[in-house]
Amino acid sequence: MSLRIVFMGTPDFAVPTLAEIIGQGHDVVAVYTRAPAPAGRGMAERPSPVQVMADRFGIPVFTPKTLREEAAQEAFRSLGADVAVVVAYGLILPKAVLEAPALGCLNLHASLLPRWRGAAPIQRAIMAGDRETGVAVMKMEEGLDTGPVAMVERVAIAPDMTAGELHDRLAVLGADLMVRALAALSRGALGFVPQGEEGVTYARKIDNDEARIDWSRPAREVHDRVRGLSPYPGAFFEADFGRGMERVKVLRTAIAEGAAEPGMLLDERFTIACGEGAVRLLQVQRGGKGAMSGEDFLRGTRLVAKVSIA
Repeated sequence: MSLRIVFMGTPDFAVPTLAEIIGQGHDVVAVYTRAPAPAGRGMAERPSPVQVMADRFGIPVFTPKTLREEAAQEAFRSLGADVAVVVAYGLILPKAVLEAPALGCLNLHASLLPRWRGAAPIQRAIMAGDRETGVAVMKMEEGLDTGPVAMVERVAIAPDMTAGELHDRLAVLGADLMVRALAALSRGALGFVPQGEEGVTYARKIDNDEARIDWSRPAREVHDRVRGLSPYPGAFFEADFGRGMERVKVLRTAIAEGAAEPGMLLDERFTIACGEGAVRLLQVQRGGKGAMSGEDFLRGTRLVAKVSIA
């Protein structure tokens, strides 16, 4: 049975779900997404990935700055949706919007709720060294990711998996999970289980200060932080390559052997001492340049001072 759906999402992560919903033959009557934002060198306004997909299929797009105003809420109600599907939309849905669709609002969240409620569940799971995560379909309520859960898929987090790799895996898995949830919903067979009270953690938005690598931490923590912030925003360090202090992003590392003062370069393979153990920088990126291997980077530079942790 086809459902009348309003889709609400913004980034790349939401695109596979919208594509799957369209492919399943549901009637997507409107897409809500964040307004185009300046991007690139010319700072031209660029539509969100979800808007690009919606435009491709001729679906009406709405980009309100807020849904708290009565006019915006009435416009949403007038769509007569059976259900709203929300995937990383970026705006808070007030009670009037949550209650407008006949069957409620379903959210796809990239964690095993109640662990990692909030804005950055993929990055936080990796940065914390979690060995498992997943995607969950939940019914939205006014609390932050507190609604009852209908369906879950689990994914192992490999020791060297980056946030970018996990993001792509969960985006595809989540799209399949959501269309299965919608199929059950259309049959009146989608049940919900309240989230447990134990194990609640919050995945707050990544702060820019968190991206600076602290070499005084154990190697495993440094490694997890690097992969949790790769490719965006990218963990970084600063060092003197003979032309003053320069910032370098680290996109991929490996746990290595070695001991010295934290931040010291140990060999020509770009192994850096940590507070406990060491990490090898496998992939790095200078400002305005493309990513390259750590060894290739060192061949073209002269590291004249220890890596700064200041």
